[in-house]
Amino acid sequence: MKLEFVNNVNKAIGFSLIDAERLVRLYDFDTAQPALLLNAIQQTIIEEQQPLNLGELSFIKPVNCNMILAVSDEDTGIAYIGKNTFVCSLTLESFKKMTTLIQPFTKKTNGYQWLYELDNDIDFLFSPG
Repeated sequence: MKLEFVNNVNKAIGFSLIDAERLVRLYDFDTAQPALLLNAIQQTIIEEQQPLNLGELSFIKPVNCNMILAVSDEDTGIAYIGKNTFVCSLTLESFKKMTTLIQPFTKKTNGYQWLYELDNDIDFLFSPG
């Protein structure tokens, strides 16, 4: 699984059907990595309510950035915090919803999923391809 920030989506990766200018994406995975990610989110974020540094997970390879998932009192989404690092701040309920969005990828590796629906400058894409 790879973690990448894409600044100009249509120009950089040719997703002309995606309505996003900038995004962080988790991509290039089979069915095993989503299961590992689900376990990490469940244990670290939902149960312990601690931040989860995606770049520190052994099955995620940062391409050009790192991202930390953090529980917040409100859904603010992804923000750049410097040194090629982003933080995704969501409520506990939104992280629970995120796990339901990731779950189907533990059985199939086609399609894609937006991991939150916020009016934010940076979107969060989950895509096996």
